[in-house]
Amino acid sequence: MMARPRVFLRKVHLWLGLSLGLIFAVLGLTGSALVFYVEIDKALHPKIEQVSAARALDWNSAAWDRALATGRAHWKDQRGRWSFEATEEAGAIPARFYPASDHGDHHHADREMVWFSADGSRVLRAEPWGGYLMSWLYQLHMDLLAGDPGRQVVGWSGYAVLVLLMTGLAVWWPRASWGKALAFRRGAAPLRRLRDLHKLSGLWSFILLLILSGTGALLALPEVRTSLLAAAVARPDAMPRPVSARASGEQISIARALSAAHHALPDGRLSFVDVPEPGSEPFRVRLQVPGDPHRRFPGSYVFIDQHSGAVLAVHDVRRGNASTTIIAWIRVLHDGTIGGLSTRILALIVGLVPTVLFVTGILHWGRRTRARATSLATRSRS
Repeated sequence: MMARPRVFLRKVHLWLGLSLGLIFAVLGLTGSALVFYVEIDKALHPKIEQVSAARALDWNSAAWDRALATGRAHWKDQRGRWSFEATEEAGAIPARFYPASDHGDHHHADREMVWFSADGSRVLRAEPWGGYLMSWLYQLHMDLLAGDPGRQVVGWSGYAVLVLLMTGLAVWWPRASWGKALAFRRGAAPLRRLRDLHKLSGLWSFILLLILSGTGALLALPEVRTSLLAAAVARPDAMPRPVSARASGEQISIARALSAAHHALPDGRLSFVDVPEPGSEPFRVRLQVPGDPHRRFPGSYVFIDQHSGAVLAVHDVRRGNASTTIIAWIRVLHDGTIGGLSTRILALIVGLVPTVLFVTGILHWGRRTRARATSLATRSRS
């Protein structure tokens, strides 16, 4: 009786591996590359980094507004939105330009990635998102280059991979000797060595693959994430949606918006400042407050009226409920930044494992299938 569940689980593991293995491998390989995608992109464009400043930009730097003026002069679409990143490094100013026709969700929007000189006076580099190597890999990882349908495939595949991993563990779980179950037999037949390599690769990376797959699924399908958290913990705190008091008028400077945001959250570290198109949308300043684990993409925001400079709303993750706190940790668990350089390197290595599992699984299945076919042919002849 005990053998039947194991046989069933083995079949589930096999067919999930055959159907999802290639996607799992692609997501793992692209994920490994993206662990250091900023550093790799800088290495591929060294001329950008040769232009440096005496110090990194801060809350009061005039270069923010100079870069905005340069960008608006270069791109004549005055109703486009801009997002500037604070890197805390001397050198080029990274930015994103979203034309006015873009979809409201930045994941769907066509956007131009722009790098300004350190003083904001020149455009050093401008490329469409997805038009250069690292952004292409990012899109491949997020949605398999297929937009919304691809993101759905990636998200639900992540949940299916959790089943794949759990069934693999259940099929492996030893019924007798743990020593034999954990051994790699160097002198065994090729079929057995493939099985051992597949087994041990999955075992040593099991927990980390669970974390990467689970967090990846949660990131790919935010609506499902919200529903799961609402059912298990609490509904995450809603992001404020304030509007400026007037729909028209002179837009304040970035420097003024940053000053207001800094006053609202004085212990926050500047991460991004989003400049709206002329109208009723507010400035949105993204900050990392103490306790927020993600340095580059933190979860706290200050919303500033684009005409008066008044603070309209503050979203401080420290004041959020348990689900908001969980969401703050999902991304650092997925991209490996939770422990700094050491965990990023570990995430890079673990991202290679799905390819090992896919290749060894396919080879083992193919050899086993051929061995069975040969055995049946021998029996039929005899």
